[in-house]
Parts: sequence; structure tokens; C-alpha cells
Amino acid sequence: MNQNLFNTFARRMRERGGADFITTLQGHGYRHDEALAATERLAGALTSLGVTPGDRVAVQVDKSPEAILLYLATLRVGGVYLPLNTGYTGEEIHYFLADAEPALFVCRPEDVDMARSIAADNGCPQVATLGTQAEGSLMEAAERATPREDIVERDANDLAAILYTSGTTGRSKGAMLTHRNLGSNAATLVEAWHFNERDRLIHALPIFHTHGLFVACNVTLMAGSSMLFLPKFDADVIFEEMPRGTVMMGVPTFYTRLVQDARLTPQVTAEMRLFVSGSAPLTAETHQAFEKMTGHAILERYGMTETNMNLSNPYDGERRAGTVGMPLPGVEYRITDRETGEPVPKGDIGMLEIRGPNVFVGYWRMPEKTREELLEDGFFITGDLAMVDERGYVHIVGRDKDLVISGGYNVYPKEVEQVIDELEGVNESAVIGVHHPDFGEGVTAVVVPEPGATLSEAQVLDFLQGQLAKYKQPKRVFFTDNLPRNTMGKVQKNQLREQYRDTYR
Repeated sequence: MNQNLFNTFARRMRERGGADFITTLQGHGYRHDEALAATERLAGALTSLGVTPGDRVAVQVDKSPEAILLYLATLRVGGVYLPLNTGYTGEEIHYFLADAEPALFVCRPEDVDMARSIAADNGCPQVATLGTQAEGSLMEAAERATPREDIVERDANDLAAILYTSGTTGRSKGAMLTHRNLGSNAATLVEAWHFNERDRLIHALPIFHTHGLFVACNVTLMAGSSMLFLPKFDADVIFEEMPRGTVMMGVPTFYTRLVQDARLTPQVTAEMRLFVSGSAPLTAETHQAFEKMTGHAILERYGMTETNMNLSNPYDGERRAGTVGMPLPGVEYRITDRETGEPVPKGDIGMLEIRGPNVFVGYWRMPEKTREELLEDGFFITGDLAMVDERGYVHIVGRDKDLVISGGYNVYPKEVEQVIDELEGVNESAVIGVHHPDFGEGVTAVVVPEPGATLSEAQVLDFLQGQLAKYKQPKRVFFTDNLPRNTMGKVQKNQLREQYRDTYR
């Protein structure tokens, strides 16, 4: 049976016909039937560039309607979509192309020379470009190529996408997501969050990670609704568009900025039916302030790159501040002792584990890492510490590993520390997350200079430019004679977090 996720999307797009699918502020966009026809042309382009079923298509482009059409066309030809953060540097792209071995790398037009060089170094046979105004060699190829009206057969267990997520080793892991993973989760969310054809989603998220791509876009496609595509979060635009929207999905930073604005009123949000927050913890203070100013309770949910969405506060019922709600239909969870793996009593803190059709099938070419985190009984060890309260709402209370979530993006300290430690005069470093009123957590570095070395904050920050994506770079750098350690020699980052906790207040 043809179980390509694109089949499901295509059926809805045919049904919706001339209804809006995706538009920009400039009025550029596609109705559902136009988008479907465009995927035929792009599928022809992918075929002409040598993409065959199972091939990876790596994509590092700015946000545009055509980028979503490229994702859909990749599914149409049976390829595996591999979105890359637009902030990644050339050094970082080297790793991804070497690891994933894509058949095609699609980049921004202005990056084509660098992309060709990196592709050549890593055996990637084809490079194409895609800009934000529907320009670039990919769109030119789509005009020349014979459109593909067929949809390549794929099994539910075939890969649809690979999303890279870093580990504390500093090396990124490619989470392999199947057609079943993505399709089941989108269908679940449509039902859980009451999406329908009349919805208009205000889309201000990036489209290179789970939240902006698979949650926002897949749900829109599955529901046959529409979305306004914004290049980024801009409070002025959000306030202008809310009277014409029905749903907004955001990271906590969106909401912390909105509640600081006097324009946030019940009147401006009157047409909106749902505000969703995820990718990082939303503070109870922001949740309560938003509800007080608008009458809307933000719906907070919990997901991961490896699993899509797992838990959600209810659409109907109390959305409890500081919690991520309950398991979505079809998803199971358990909270276990970190040492024994046995379930902990209700109310105790333990490791959160997830099982369901949404859970990925493993890490790309990392069988040992897969076995460590994806257990034989199908439960995935999330690495997050959680507890469940007396009413069945799950609270995420911390992270087993010292992950920093800044502005909704995951920052893995080890990766940043490894680069800082390469700077001449640095003995060692520790990177931590410290409470930040805008970003949730601010990436903060604590550096121990070598004896006699003179280092400044500006020197360290300048050194990191071009080596790490902007969101990974520390907002502040502090210097100390030594890092606090326990008897086993492990750096006590909890002490550093306490010491620097007021940095951004």
C-alpha cells in the first residue's frame, strides 16, 4: 500500500482546491491546488537532479513558501528531507553533509560558492539554490523539468525526514523520522487542538525544526487550513494580523515580549481561538500575565526532535501554568528512577520516557546511541526530568544533561566549550544556561585562563564568530581561577548557575 505522507496531504489539497494555503505579508503565496501543482514541477526538478527514493535532500535556505513546497516535493519523490538551521556556519555544514551523504544540497543563492566547495569535499553530487522570492536554480530547474504527477510508493516505516539534534559529546545526531511518525502526530494534533479548514495560523517560527515545520505546517496541511508565513517574530506585525488569524504557535520568547506590550488586549485577540507554546519552558508568570491581559490561557505542550509532540495541556479543560499537560492520544509515558530504570511513585521526580507511533526509529548511523536511548520495549529516554501531580499533569522539572534552551533553540554546552577551549590562553571553560527574561535562558560561558594569560570577554566572543551559529554564542563571558568540582572531578554546573543567576536580571 502507498503510505507516503504526501498522499494524505495531496488528498486534502485537492479537496480544498482554490482555498488559501500559504501567503506572505507581500501577498505572495499559493492556494491548495496551486501548491499541489507546484510540487509536481519541483518533483520533476528533484528527479532531474538525480534524487531517487531514499536519498537525502539537505536544505539550508531562508523561510519562504517555496521552501515548504520543496519539503513536500521531497516526500512526493520518496526522498528524505533534511532541514538545516540557517545559522549554521560552513564548518558545521561540513559535518552534516559528510554524515548524511545527501544526493542534493539546496542553499541560499548568496551561499552557492561556499556550498559547492563543501559539497565537493563531502561527495554531495548536486547543489541547487533557492531564494525567498521564488528565485534560484531549483526553481529554474522546476520550470524546465517534466512535472511528475505520480507519488512514489513508500511504506509507513520508510524515512521521511532526518533532523539533527546535538548531544553532550558535541556531535550532532540525526533523528530518523518515518512517514508514520510524522503522519500519526499531525493527525493527533489536528484532533487534540481542534484544527479545522477555517483556521488561519500565524506562522512566525523558523522552518528547520520540529515546531515550525512538522507541528505548524503538517497540521495545517492535514487540516486543510491556511497559514500566514512571516519571516520572523515581529510584535508590530503580530498585533496587526491577530484580528485576521485564529491560531498562533510560538516559543516562550514570543509571549514574554507580547505581555510587555500595552497593545495586548482582549480586543486585539478576540478572533484568536488558540495560542500554543513550546520548544522551551513557559514560565508561570508569563502564562498568568497573558491570561490576565487577554482572557486566553496559553496551551503549553511538550515535544522533542525525536518524538514530535508527546504531551499537551487540554484544549477543553484547565491549562495549568508550569505544566505540559497529559499524554496525547496514542502516546504513553512513564517516569523512572535514573539509576534503576524502575517507575517512581507518583509525585516523585524521575526520568521521562515516551512510547508511541510518533517516536523516531533511531539515530542515523549511530546504532549504539540508538540502543542507549531507544529501549527494547519501545520507550525513548528523553533526558528530561519530570514529575506528575495529583491531577495527572506532567511537570518538566529539569534536564538530565546540561542542555541550554535559548529562544527555543537547543544549545549543547559541550559543543560551545570545545570551541572556546581552542582559543589560545584558555585553560578550560564551562557553558551554562542562566535565566534570561527574553530568551528563557541566556548562554553563559565561564572561562579559566591559562596562568599568565590575559583574556577579555570581547576576545572570546570575537573568536566564536563564524565558528558557531549565533544562537549558540554566549551572551556573556566571565573569568575565574578555577571551576567548582565534586570529588569525582566533575564540574558542578549547578553551582555556576547559582553564582551567575542574576546576570540578566
